[in-house]
Amino acid sequence: MSDTGARPSSVADAVPVTDRFRAMQLVRAAGIGLVLLSAAATPDLLVPGRRQAVTATLLYAVAVALAAVLARVIPGSVRPVFGGLLILDGIWLVWAGYLTGGLDSPLHYLILLHLGAVALIASYRSGLKIALWDSLLLYAVFSGTQSGALPGTDVERGFSLEGQRLIVFVAVLWLVAVSTSALSSVNERELRRRRIDLEALTTLAEQLEGASGSADVARTLLHASIQHFSFERGVVLGGRDGRLDVLASQGAVEACVLSTGHGRSELVTRAHRDRQTLLVRALDAPSDPWLSRLLPAARDLVVVPLSAEGRLIGALVLVQASSRSGRGSAVSGRLPRRVVFGLERSASYAALALRNAWLLEQVQQLAATDGLTQIANRRTFEASLEQEVARSLRSGEQLSLVMLDIDHFKRLNDERGHQAGDEVLRDVAAALSRACRDVDTAARYGGEEFAVVLPGCDAGTAAVIAERLRQAVNSISVGVQVTASAGVASFPRHADGADALVRAADEALYASKRNGRDRTTVSQGGTPDVDAEALVHRAVLQREQRVVDGTARVITLTD
Repeated sequence: MSDTGARPSSVADAVPVTDRFRAMQLVRAAGIGLVLLSAAATPDLLVPGRRQAVTATLLYAVAVALAAVLARVIPGSVRPVFGGLLILDGIWLVWAGYLTGGLDSPLHYLILLHLGAVALIASYRSGLKIALWDSLLLYAVFSGTQSGALPGTDVERGFSLEGQRLIVFVAVLWLVAVSTSALSSVNERELRRRRIDLEALTTLAEQLEGASGSADVARTLLHASIQHFSFERGVVLGGRDGRLDVLASQGAVEACVLSTGHGRSELVTRAHRDRQTLLVRALDAPSDPWLSRLLPAARDLVVVPLSAEGRLIGALVLVQASSRSGRGSAVSGRLPRRVVFGLERSASYAALALRNAWLLEQVQQLAATDGLTQIANRRTFEASLEQEVARSLRSGEQLSLVMLDIDHFKRLNDERGHQAGDEVLRDVAAALSRACRDVDTAARYGGEEFAVVLPGCDAGTAAVIAERLRQAVNSISVGVQVTASAGVASFPRHADGADALVRAADEALYASKRNGRDRTTVSQGGTPDVDAEALVHRAVLQREQRVVDGTARVITLTD
């Protein structure tokens, strides 16, 4: 009769069956103690069968004790023992009541107490099943007394006063069963919701811990919020220094996300000012145009501020699922408190993870960039060059390197001061960054010397790009004419490795210096140990062999 089976939606998943078994054992001990105490203190209360009722109670107590030992000794036996004891409970209560006066016995009140305990401790389904079991037992005893199979005070055949009293008691029994089961059902549902929310929050925390950056943190928060709480769309806004950038979006206007950059939202400002979650019926386009463009025609919005270490860093903006479709949902209209609480807890976890990701990205950026010019430093340049050489070997494509040096930089420092020299270095770095392609890496190599890695470029193309870079430097306006000399070398045409490529480009640079500066020179050297064409041919053959091996492996697996 117990509802202790594996049911995903039951309270059994949230409260261990051993704890519920232990609680019911306390209820049984209290019932046994009450019967024995009543028999000893008020003998006239349990007549006419007081002695038989005490004997039945003692036998029941022994059975309960043996069941507790069995559940402890045999692994996995708690559930069947729990169910068996619930059946035995009903038999003992009905039989003890019959022995001590039938429906006149005060022990019948224990049936009602036991029923309420089962509904609240086990589950509401168990309470309803026990109510049915007790009703059948009471009817069986009544039928036995009416038929003469059991001795009773009323021997009249058919429907009698005793039958009417039985109907009233059973009605009360079911009233207690339904009311306590309804309360138990509400408790189970709330407990189940809290368990699901806690599991979702735990999963989110684990995902945030494994996020690889601020963008990944924002996407994780947005996806988890929309999926778990059944929202339709939303955005995560945030940024350093009080800016609002679109860190993640789902269902927003992508063109607007890409074109608007950072902006300002009146709703987010109000949420930050009040430091609380806002529930908004609809967006007001005139007062909040930026957010209205991101989430057009949005209704029933939730704005959750993101705060880390007491500092407001952004907001989670969600649109409820009924805003477009018109269909009702679990979160349409006014949000339940548990949803708001869950969103706030999720936002607090994500805000801290976002703050940490930003700090880590800032440290990584500081380690990878030159402090003065804010472009790649020498360490980053060397790592990028090694990576591009390895990629060139795999793909068979050529790779070029441009080394640039500012002409007469020492004289500029002596005449105008080091601050002016630093300003020139910053302007040169900015000019190189603007003139480079997206795949190129511009870096400060040291002093007034810069390097630009050009993937996929042969020597001729690199010479053209180097001239463009030099012209960008020459166009700098700092009150004095700034020129630069450049040297170009290609892999594997002029070198067989990263270090050799740097030496070849550096030698070409100094050739430009010797020949009058303000010019570009392409390296005239060659690979000392291996022919360039053979190196490229070998790379192509290696790539083709990898393709053949992969195809053969697929065919083998298919066969």
